[in-house]
Amino acid sequence: MKRALVSVSDKTGVVEFARNLREAGWEVIATGGTMKLLEKEGVEVINISDVTGFPEICDGRVKTLHPAVHGGLLARRDDPSHVQALKDNHIEYIDLVCVNLYPFRQTIAREGVTMADAIENIDIGGPSMLRSAAKNWADVTVVCDPQDYARIIDEIRTEGNTRKETRLQLSAKAYTHTAEYDMMIATYMRKQAGLPEKLFLEYDLVQSLRYGENPHQQAKFFRQAEEVAYSPAFARQLHGKELSYNNIQDAQAALNIVREFEEPFCVGLKHMNPCGAATGRDVVEAWTKAYEADKVSIFGGIVATNRTVTREAAELMKPIFLEIIMAPKFDEGALEVLSTKKNLRLLEVKMEGKIAQSQYVGFNGGMLVQDADTTTRTVSGEMCVTECKPAEEQIADLNFGWRIVKHVKSNAIAVVKDGRTLGVGAGQMNRIGSAEIALKEARAAGFTEGLVLASDGFFPFDDCVTLAGEYGVTAIVQPGGSVRDEDSIKRANELGIAMVFTGERHFKH
Repeated sequence: MKRALVSVSDKTGVVEFARNLREAGWEVIATGGTMKLLEKEGVEVINISDVTGFPEICDGRVKTLHPAVHGGLLARRDDPSHVQALKDNHIEYIDLVCVNLYPFRQTIAREGVTMADAIENIDIGGPSMLRSAAKNWADVTVVCDPQDYARIIDEIRTEGNTRKETRLQLSAKAYTHTAEYDMMIATYMRKQAGLPEKLFLEYDLVQSLRYGENPHQQAKFFRQAEEVAYSPAFARQLHGKELSYNNIQDAQAALNIVREFEEPFCVGLKHMNPCGAATGRDVVEAWTKAYEADKVSIFGGIVATNRTVTREAAELMKPIFLEIIMAPKFDEGALEVLSTKKNLRLLEVKMEGKIAQSQYVGFNGGMLVQDADTTTRTVSGEMCVTECKPAEEQIADLNFGWRIVKHVKSNAIAVVKDGRTLGVGAGQMNRIGSAEIALKEARAAGFTEGLVLASDGFFPFDDCVTLAGEYGVTAIVQPGGSVRDEDSIKRANELGIAMVFTGERHFKH
C-alpha cells in the first residue's frame, strides 16, 4: 500500500485531497493541526508519532525530523542497499509528500510584528521534507501547491500513481518554493543583522510578451508578490488586446506622474515623456486641457487620470487614437463608449495604498538599486531668490510645473500656464536645447506672456533665463546649486522674472 504524508499550513482543499487518496487505497500520515482537521472531517489518518515512535516535542518544532520520515522519502527503490537499509531499520516507504510552509511572508508583512513572531514562523521540517521528496522525484511525488491536487488525483485514479514527468515538474516546483522561502527568511534576517551586501529579488512570470522594445527582441513580464499602488503590474485590464513591453514602460511612467496630484488631473504620454498634462475642475476639463496642450504628439499615446472616467470624458477621448487609458475606475457609460474600440486597452489601477520604495536598473553584469524618487517639495514664496516675487497664481503654476518636469527625461524643461503644459523639452544634451523646444512649442500654440518655466536641474549659465524672457516667461522654478547661480539671478532681476530655488534636483536618465 502506498503512503502519503500530509502536513500543511494552508489547508485549502486538503481534506478533499486526503479523502481522494484514501479512496484510491493510499494510507495518509498527518501531523498536528492537519491531522486534527482530517480526523474531524472523517478522513482516516495515521499520527506521525506512530510512524516515528517519537512524540512531537518543543511545541511542535520537532516532529518530522526523523529517519523514519526521511529514510522513507530518500531511499532509492532501485538500489538494493537502500532497500535493505529500510528493512533492517523497520522503515516503510513514503510515496507522496504534501507540504506547504508556515506563513512567513504574511507574518513579517503584519504591522508591528516582532522578531520573535517572525522566527516562530520559520518552517524547518516542512522544507526538509520537500527537499527530500524532491531529490527522490523518480520515486516520490512532492506537492506544495493546492492548485496541483486535482491533477495528481486524476493521475493516481487512472494510472495508480503520478507520471514520472509530473514528478519531475513537481520536484522543480518544490525546489523553487523552498528557494523562495529561504530567500525571504535570509532577506529578513540580514536586515535585522544589518548585512546589506546581498540582494534577493523574487518575481513571478505573468506572461511572455509578443516582443520587447523592437520585434526582434524577446521579452517577458514578471511581477513581484506584494501588491503596490500606481502599478500596471497590478492593474485590472477591462478591455483591449494584451499589453506590450513598451505599453508597460509607458504606463508606469504615466502613473508616476499621476501620483503627484490630488486634484483632478490627466496626462497624455509618449515614449515615457508627458506630451500634455493638466489639472481641472473634473476629469472632463483635465482631459480637454491636456489634449489641447499637444494634439499632435498624443496620437498613439496613452492617457492616465486620477478620477473616474465618465461617459462624457469617454466621448471626448474616443475619437483620438490611443493605446491605453488608465484610471481608478470607469463608469458603465464610459466602458460602453470605449469598448467599441477593439484594441484600446482600458486599465483600472489602484491609486491608494503602499507604493514601491526602490527602483532597480539592470546593466551588463550588474544592477543599480536606488530609493524611488517619491518626494516632491512644495514650491513657496520663501524659496524666491529674485527681487521680483511670484504672484499667488504663479505659485500654483510653479508647483504644477515642478511636479511635471520631475518626470521628463533630462535635460528637462516644462513650460506651463493655468495648470497645464504648453511645451515640453526632453532628453536634450544641453539645457538650452530643451528650453528652446519647450518655449517654441508654447509660442506655436499662441502663448507669449505670463508663462512659467520649470527645469529639473540648475542652469549652468544665464542663457536659459535670457531665452525665457524672450518668450514671455515671468516665473521660473529650478533646483539652484550652480556655481553661476548669481548670473542667472542677476539676469532674472534685469528681465523682471521671479525665480525660485527648490534645493531639490530631479534628474531622470
